[in-house]
Amino acid sequence: MVAIIKRMRKLRALLAIRIGPGAAVLPPEVTRIHMDFARDLEDGHYGPRKFWRNCLPRLKYHNPAIPMTVNRTNDQSGPALLTIHFTSPSAAADTSPEISSTTTKQTSSAPVAATKAGPATERTEVINMKHRPESEILDQLLAITRARVVKPTAEETRQIQEIEDQNARSERDSVMMAEVNAKRKREEAILIQARGDPDAMSS
Repeated sequence: MVAIIKRMRKLRALLAIRIGPGAAVLPPEVTRIHMDFARDLEDGHYGPRKFWRNCLPRLKYHNPAIPMTVNRTNDQSGPALLTIHFTSPSAAADTSPEISSTTTKQTSSAPVAATKAGPATERTEVINMKHRPESEILDQLLAITRARVVKPTAEETRQIQEIEDQNARSERDSVMMAEVNAKRKREEAILIQARGDPDAMSS
């Protein structure tokens, strides 16, 4: 049982990064994605933070060669922007991008520059994320970039169902164990009361 639980945890973690909102393959013309938003949630920065936490890791997983940087500021009244850098199709075709080590955990307050091995930025598209939910931000990014959304394979669908079945079994087992423990505690309380009550002992 312990081995099954460990396997399910590893499988759940893998599927969580591979499948879900943000799981998409960007076209080769996209050279960089950069986010600017405030550290706190107030004044319209809740959606950008959720996008950063929930969607950007999956986007990075499926596009490891594209740098994705985040700049979190202390200016709560400032803008919340997502900037997408594009190159031309011909420049993208002539470039063999290196796998970027830039992850969503890294932050930078410097201007966004072109990658060392990548083509120069020819145009940018900016998404205003302020006061917008993460789903709306993602939808606009997918529309602008024309990214290909990654759907779960038949095997991954089977694994998801397996995890859901295991979760249901675990929940039933937890309820059953709670009932057993409650019954045991009631019986122990009755025994303690009987031992301490002469009338209960004589009856």
